[in-house]
Amino acid sequence: MKRMNGYLKAGLVLTGLLAAVIVLGYFWTPYDPTAMAVGPKLDAPSLAHLMGTDNFGRDIFSRVLKGAGTTFAIAVSTVAIGAVCGTAVGAVTGYFGGAADEILMRLNDALTAFPSILLALVIISILGPGKKYNVVLALGLVFIPSFARVTRTAFAALRDVNYVKSVRLMGASRARILVVHILPNTMSVLLPALTIGFNNAVLAEASMSYLGIGATPPDASLGYMLSEAQGMFTMAPWYALGTGLMIVLLVFGVGLIGEGLQRRGNEVA
Repeated sequence: MKRMNGYLKAGLVLTGLLAAVIVLGYFWTPYDPTAMAVGPKLDAPSLAHLMGTDNFGRDIFSRVLKGAGTTFAIAVSTVAIGAVCGTAVGAVTGYFGGAADEILMRLNDALTAFPSILLALVIISILGPGKKYNVVLALGLVFIPSFARVTRTAFAALRDVNYVKSVRLMGASRARILVVHILPNTMSVLLPALTIGFNNAVLAEASMSYLGIGATPPDASLGYMLSEAQGMFTMAPWYALGTGLMIVLLVFGVGLIGEGLQRRGNEVA
């Protein structure tokens, strides 16, 4: 069995710790994240308030825990939609080719031509801003083309290899060939794509919440908290630093996993 490289180990440790903190935030926080005046307004970090308090006297650490959970859930849901739908499209087009490949890939190219954030903004403006479920749906739709293209390339490269030809001659169904014999062998490209997609989803959700069209109160969101912190950076820099640090660590940890997976795949190849 191939040993994990340093990037993969560091990424798994950091992401695992952050995931544990996020899960903890679902069930327990030091204070109610929405409760006001739990401490002095704009109070600096202390033992009572690890990341200080905001302009309403809310505990920033509690809000970061809850906001990280919201951002994490949206990112995972977004990647799930994009990966499942994109993989299905890519598998069909890559394996069968023909007219279906031409039509779906031209549609894919048309969607890719638009900046992803701009396209997501258009979709959210149609569905309605301020609701996290609409953010998940919009970002999920935007992420489908990238997964479809990666999967198509992998399936097209594997459809005529010897072991696929063998199972085809043995009478295996097309569905079985796609799911059982080809899909597992595309993990070396799909797993890094998942990590990249997750990081893009985290940044996209934070950006839209920062602009006020993503998750908004009463849902805590790291992006919306950064927007709140912007106007008081000189008075309470800990608000922006604590919130921003969570986003940076989350993206950095998953990015290390992606880098480790790519290096591991290159070593195997």
